[in-house]
Amino acid sequence: MQVVQQQLQPFTWSDAAYLAPEWILIVVAIALVILDLAMPRRMNRTVIGWLTLGGLLTSLGFVIWRLIDMKGAPLPEGVNAQLGNTIRLFGDSYRIDGFSSLMKIIFLAAAVLIVLISIGTVRSKEIPNKGEFYYLLLPAVVGAMVMVSSSDLITLYVGLELLSITTYILVGMRKYIVQSAEAAFKYVVTGGISSALLLFGISYFYGASGSTNLGQIGMKAAQAGDLTPLMYVGFFFVLAGFGIKIAAAPFHLWAADVYQGAPTPISAFLGVISKAAALAVLFRIVQNVGLLGSYTKPIADDVNLAVLIMAAAAMIAGTTAALRQHNMKRLLALSGVANAGYLLVPVGLGLSGLHTYVGEFIFYLVVYLFMNIGAFAVLSVISKAAGHEELKGFGGLYYRAPWTAVATIVFVLSLAGLPITGGFFGKLFILLGAAQAQNYWIVPIMVVTSVISYYFYFGIIRQMFMRSTGDDQEIAVPGTTGIVIWLSAAAVVALGVMPGAVMDFVYKYFSIAADMLFLYL
Repeated sequence: MQVVQQQLQPFTWSDAAYLAPEWILIVVAIALVILDLAMPRRMNRTVIGWLTLGGLLTSLGFVIWRLIDMKGAPLPEGVNAQLGNTIRLFGDSYRIDGFSSLMKIIFLAAAVLIVLISIGTVRSKEIPNKGEFYYLLLPAVVGAMVMVSSSDLITLYVGLELLSITTYILVGMRKYIVQSAEAAFKYVVTGGISSALLLFGISYFYGASGSTNLGQIGMKAAQAGDLTPLMYVGFFFVLAGFGIKIAAAPFHLWAADVYQGAPTPISAFLGVISKAAALAVLFRIVQNVGLLGSYTKPIADDVNLAVLIMAAAAMIAGTTAALRQHNMKRLLALSGVANAGYLLVPVGLGLSGLHTYVGEFIFYLVVYLFMNIGAFAVLSVISKAAGHEELKGFGGLYYRAPWTAVATIVFVLSLAGLPITGGFFGKLFILLGAAQAQNYWIVPIMVVTSVISYYFYFGIIRQMFMRSTGDDQEIAVPGTTGIVIWLSAAAVVALGVMPGAVMDFVYKYFSIAADMLFLYL
């Protein structure tokens, strides 16, 4: 076995071109700060939202172009075909490969939808300076993008802190609302604990391997010998640190309070982009370090079991806690805890022959993106009309906004995992993957928690059809928010009708050797 290494080279303009998606967001963010300062105080800041949207779409276009270009480009002379056209920068501490590009597409698509929601529903009386709200989203997305491209733990930590610090501010943007300040304080405290746990785990990895590069740590895991206990400690502290970011049980207690206090678009950001970034990084670490260590040591089996136990705890804790909720944001937060459990299952399944479960992971993540952001978009409309975020605000929705109610039914059915929606196939693929990997004990937990979740998901439908708020006034849906609702509903149905298209797309651009394992035979 050998580690593919790259000598540290001077940073060139061609290297900068590879980082175009990240540079675009940074430049746009700086430009928007200057524009916001130059604009008259009374001028509407919605234009900054549209410019933010333009920056995100431009960055998304560059990511897609680079992904297609990497697949079609001929391999350089002397490069192993298994390695593909992976681009390595900064001494192999930053990688542009199929997995990171697919995740960046998810982040940017989610951010586009979140900005569209905010343009239609964010009110100035809640957030005094809407300009700050928009341009702070961009460095947060950059942080997520840096995280998924990191092959070095130091680079990973830089991206994590960029994401974390900006989201701390965004959570507390509603400064005239006490709950928002409380949510920001709780998020800062739990985020600090998460960072401390991660740094402690990274220090053990470094102590055992002498490196922070994931490939070299993986090689050392395969030859750990007396240093195996240090590897175990490092793994479990890193797992706990990411468990907080993912809001997986037993590290989920902050989620409901923070989601409730944050602006609705930021709750959607935390539930999709922040969670997805942490899950993707954990996937890469477990696959690379844990599995490579399994050639000579039982590290992988124990790490995979720990991830699956966390997944089971998240499914059980999230589902049972949601049964008692009447606040819609808290319900969606706890639903996110349960869904974090489903997404952790493919992370903990390991390898079956030469098959990794990244297809199941990314498919359910895409479905979760649309059904979760769609649900938050509906909530933003309902809370604006009702003046609160309680479940009773959905009372009589079918009679006040029938088409919005139909879209809500699609999201609810998908969250519950019922046919024919993307959520059904997402859970089914993960369930079949668990059975294929012979982790049969997790299968009934997935099934039972899904069935229990029907109670609170169908409670939303019951409110829409069988309850009334006593107000028959039609609910107005802002145009941009309506686009998000119907685009998300259409995507959820399309993923339920043609699930194979996404799976084929993922495996067309994904390679285990090039994208996950930095150590090659």
